[in-house]
Amino acid sequence: MNPEIILTARKLRTDLEALAAIVDFRVFGSQARGDAGSDSDLDVFVEVESADDALKDRMRHAAWEIAFDSGIVISLLIFSRNELENTPLRSSPFVVNALSEGIAV
Repeated sequence: MNPEIILTARKLRTDLEALAAIVDFRVFGSQARGDAGSDSDLDVFVEVESADDALKDRMRHAAWEIAFDSGIVISLLIFSRNELENTPLRSSPFVVNALSEGIAV
């Protein structure tokens, strides 16, 4: 991964950890595969211990601030442990792909 992307992802993780108990944090998509273009976004999968809509909104706002400062568009996917373990999301091709190709940061 591009060093700027790694720094941005680490900054995002640090800021999100101040808001929630993070279980898993991964960069996936073109940035993780290494085929990102200059205008590619930063796809981030985040699993938190628990989250309500208000917490997810605060986390998205933190990502927006980092995106604004860095000039890198961040696509943030936030799921609670319960959502991933006890709902059909666990077998969603999108989630399976993010987990399989994602790079932990």
